[in-house]
Amino acid sequence: MRRSLGISEPEPVDLEISRMKRRHLKGVMAIERQVYPRPWSPSLFLSEMSETENRAYLVAKSGRDVVGYGGVICYGDEAHVTTIAVDPSHHRRKIGTRLMYELLTEAIVLGARAVSLEVRMSNWGAQRMYGRFGFRPVGVRKGYYQETSEDALVMWVDDVHSPEYKRVLDCIIAEVPEGVGPT
Repeated sequence: MRRSLGISEPEPVDLEISRMKRRHLKGVMAIERQVYPRPWSPSLFLSEMSETENRAYLVAKSGRDVVGYGGVICYGDEAHVTTIAVDPSHHRRKIGTRLMYELLTEAIVLGARAVSLEVRMSNWGAQRMYGRFGFRPVGVRKGYYQETSEDALVMWVDDVHSPEYKRVLDCIIAEVPEGVGPT
């Protein structure tokens, strides 16, 4: 079967996930400005990155380029995904899936039994991805995104430390393309 001339498959990516460092901030901020109407400041990222006992901030790199990033904070047995974003030119390559996998793995290492996050009500793609990770809607924060007055859907997943959830993570990561998954 011939493919339409206007449709192309995204180029494969060789992805490396590592701890966010100061040197990554230029790439992180470039993505941040593209995807968020009110981006975090570099100093906020630096402050979050310095709290290594209960936080993990990660970058996804393809070659030398930062193509995504995310962060999680753990307090007691609960964790919260503070941010996750992928460069729009790299969407649909499972980079967000890999980042979420790594953030949840970090949350478990930090002692989490449950993980929460907020997502824009209009962001159906992210909500679907989070749903694959077992997140379910538990509430709405009215006007949470102040720059647009958009509501946030609060999502939650329990028992992330269990062997059953480990199997969920294993199944999800097994589906990402070669080069994106862990080596």
